[in-house]
Amino acid sequence: MSLGFDHLTLAVTDLDEAKRFLSVLGFEEEKAVVVSGEAMASYMGIADVEADHVTLVLQRVPFRQEIQLLRFHQPPVEIDDRAGFLARTGFNHVCFRIEDLDATLEAFAAIGVAPRNDIMDFHDRRLVFLRGPSGVVVELAEWKVMPPLPRRPA
Repeated sequence: MSLGFDHLTLAVTDLDEAKRFLSVLGFEEEKAVVVSGEAMASYMGIADVEADHVTLVLQRVPFRQEIQLLRFHQPPVEIDDRAGFLARTGFNHVCFRIEDLDATLEAFAAIGVAPRNDIMDFHDRRLVFLRGPSGVVVELAEWKVMPPLPRRPA
């Protein structure tokens, strides 16, 4: 049985841009290392891998929420030109629950990030898509009535 979501890893070309984007959502850098060597290459299935690995954590939430950023030095990274195209199989988008959609969009506008679409009311939520780091689609969801967060088991 799963205990829940552990982390999301994004491969990016610009670490500063990704950290700036995710900081708007409250993620803070916890650690940064370079991953490389035979054990990592074997684990990831990428020969001669070398990459920056930055762990960002969302603070002040009941359960740990972590995003890991990878910026490859080796091998040369392949750019996914279709990362933002939602009508395809595979990873589609990630959605973050937020408290105030309008204030969050203002904070994104301040760093030059605009919505991909108009805000939509859907299933008791206000939703909008953004172009996230390296073209990954990020959705923001403001619940009209915020469902309670689960409690940690005792």
